[in-house]
Amino acid sequence: MEFARRVSARFETKRLPEDVDDGLETLEEYKQRWRSVRIIYFTMFLMALGFSIILTGIWPYLNKLDPDAGKEFMGLIVAANPLGQMIFSPIFGWWGNKLGKIRLPLLLSLSLFTLASGIYSSLELRPDHVKYWMLSSRFLIGVSSANIALCRSYLSAATRISERTHAVAMVSLAQVLGFIIGPTLQAAVTPLGDQGHVWLWGKMHFNMYTASGWINVLMSIGNFLMFLPGVFEEHKIAAREVMVMQGGTSEKETWKGIKPSYLSAWTLIVAFFVLVFNFVLLETLGTSLTMDMFAWSNDEALWYMGIMMTTAAIVSLITFVLIEPMCKIIAERYVLIWGGFSLMFLGRVLFVPWGPDPPKLAQPFNASWNLSESDPIFLGCPTTQKWCGELPALTLTQFIIGFAFTSIGYPIGVTLIQTIFSKVLGPRPQGVWMGWMTGSGCLSRVLGPVFVGSIYTRLGTFWTFGVTSAMMLVSMFWLQCSNRLLIPPTFEKATPVELQELNKHKGSKLDENGSQHSI
Repeated sequence: MEFARRVSARFETKRLPEDVDDGLETLEEYKQRWRSVRIIYFTMFLMALGFSIILTGIWPYLNKLDPDAGKEFMGLIVAANPLGQMIFSPIFGWWGNKLGKIRLPLLLSLSLFTLASGIYSSLELRPDHVKYWMLSSRFLIGVSSANIALCRSYLSAATRISERTHAVAMVSLAQVLGFIIGPTLQAAVTPLGDQGHVWLWGKMHFNMYTASGWINVLMSIGNFLMFLPGVFEEHKIAAREVMVMQGGTSEKETWKGIKPSYLSAWTLIVAFFVLVFNFVLLETLGTSLTMDMFAWSNDEALWYMGIMMTTAAIVSLITFVLIEPMCKIIAERYVLIWGGFSLMFLGRVLFVPWGPDPPKLAQPFNASWNLSESDPIFLGCPTTQKWCGELPALTLTQFIIGFAFTSIGYPIGVTLIQTIFSKVLGPRPQGVWMGWMTGSGCLSRVLGPVFVGSIYTRLGTFWTFGVTSAMMLVSMFWLQCSNRLLIPPTFEKATPVELQELNKHKGSKLDENGSQHSI
């Protein structure tokens, strides 16, 4: 215990950093504020984990529970999560604005997340209409993860303008880690097998499919405890910072007097949709695209794509760390346009096939030939896709370079859109607006698989990547032409002496306003 105390004391913040030592908050308030921000990081990580941890196991689990369900119903189950999140994100955002606090909505949403995850892992009990129970559990997990809108709103309210880029980059990093670690945890519990262990007199099944849900249950209970009073204390500083800069006396009157540009806000919401749609499309299509273009077997596709996804994750992590230093040299809006969208555009263009010949055609599987499905004769682009014999093949070099551009461009784009969005809105309550932003990202996750089914399988690679390249180009062109819309409002900063004097005479009133009118 003494060793742990010494280690904790070594890393404890002893004094305020010089750039925020302006009398606006005490050292204790600063430490509580950043503890609350880090709890938000973990919550965002958990919500991403809750979506990704079941993706690789959902089809075999469904097939075991109901062999007649089919892959089309599996697609509905996957889409249920982002659909629930899309519908309820603006509602959660409005609720948070109405209350002025986020603790109650987050506690209730985490309770729902725990319940839904427990239902998913209890489906081995084989209730009637088991596939609909699975669909319902995934929808409820999506509803609970609508709390992301509240998390983003709080992050904007609990950080100073100078801290915003770093905080949004870290929360985006937390989400990416959730998406990466989820499938890794699912792979780690695979040795349990599909039978696993049965506990509590046959009422609790713990196997390779249900373990992912039980992991969610345990982590969400821990997350719930983090939001209890005494651990999570809301400290919203953004409105107070602007109020003091302007010499005001009321946080509410300050943000009411600052009118945001709604055109700027909706421009960024649409840009966020386009960016996430392009990323989700690649995530959805990646494995089947490589099998069609390079005649890889299932095992080869999973192995090579696993290597590429791991490498891309490392590249993305490095990119997240470098975003803040880049934005100190170049304006955020230009890093967004020329570092985020331009690289995503190049990544899509590179996926337009340049190969000299069509891809290898796969013969329809025939069990009477006494050959396995992985035999080379059955690998390649299926003849059911009419375009396979007409369009040139994508080369492996194109795919790798395009994938690399996406791995760099996406984290830059998704971080800076959210950063600029929060700054453009100013110090006002952002719950509903963050709900619309989150909803647009969810819509892209719902439409991505639909786009693959209706465009790629029917019309092929030219149309798929031609349309997405055009989407990225138009978005990039519009952002460049309207880049002045992306300049956040500026506030004249008061001197440290003025700040300390104002806080000295009006500190009690600041505290009263902060508790009554917090955003």
